[in-house]
Amino acid sequence: MVQIGAYKIEGKAVLAPMAGVTDRPFRQLCKQFGAALVVSEMVTSDTRLWNTRKSKLRLDHRGEVAPRAVQIAGGDAEMMAEATRQNVALGAQIIDINMGCPAKKVCKKAAGSALLKDQQLVQDILEAAVDAAGDTPVTLKIRTGWSPDQRNGVTIARIAEDAGIRSLAVHGRTRADAYKGEAEYDTIAAIKAAVDIPVFANGDINSPEKAAAVLDYTQADGVMIGRAAQGKPWLFDQINHFLSTGQYLPAPSNHEIHHVMNSHLAELYGFYGEFMGVRIARKHVGWYLQEHHINRQLKQQFNRLESASEQQFWLTKLFDDFPKEHHP
Repeated sequence: MVQIGAYKIEGKAVLAPMAGVTDRPFRQLCKQFGAALVVSEMVTSDTRLWNTRKSKLRLDHRGEVAPRAVQIAGGDAEMMAEATRQNVALGAQIIDINMGCPAKKVCKKAAGSALLKDQQLVQDILEAAVDAAGDTPVTLKIRTGWSPDQRNGVTIARIAEDAGIRSLAVHGRTRADAYKGEAEYDTIAAIKAAVDIPVFANGDINSPEKAAAVLDYTQADGVMIGRAAQGKPWLFDQINHFLSTGQYLPAPSNHEIHHVMNSHLAELYGFYGEFMGVRIARKHVGWYLQEHHINRQLKQQFNRLESASEQQFWLTKLFDDFPKEHHP
């Protein structure tokens, strides 16, 4: 159990915030499958842009169970403080600050992991956000540093703890690495040893055994799961079960996977409306079907469908052709 402010986070596996992925339907789905904490998609700290449809959807947390965690990104301390205040007023119960995203469009604006280069600016932003949040806990997501020869993650972690940050998530790559190569966990272990706040290890954790190995190696308080949960939201239950019992949960049957997909797609259609929901469903269906080795022609056929009913009929026909209890 991890304590973040007033909130007890039960379980070792939490969902990483991912732009374009961790919308409300996906967050709620992962929560149902045992994610101990889920965090919104990244929201810009420029509150003047919050009137766009995209931002309004990212700020929509209706029906979510506590704690509702919202991630913000930006490179200006005053704007980050104002974004913090406004999100708290809108019902955010944890504010998460993004200093981990390596995307060029984020880093060009001196946000995300670009901030790791400027330790004074990191301190200014964190202190401003913590002050603006009042009693609402503020957490931070970082990388191990700016580049392989500038791994300043331990220094950043100490700055964060001194500024009042309540927990850290650390991705085991530098900003320069993006998502290339393999994550390294030595720096995460060093960060855990250097601070007294909870630390979540992130990066390449894609199975119950990997989660257990990373926790053992780093002594982190939990693991943060990102890309591995795409198309496999049940991974959280599998990790939790393995960590508590040392045994594997059986993989879901095709019938169970079909049921999860149908429910997820229905939530997407309801959340975005049919036109956008159908389009957003395409990438999720692609992720769900990765391990079924569906041929390219079939995938292209699905991606040309224009209505919710066509998508659901296509999936029903596809799964009717699979052996009922076959595990991919």
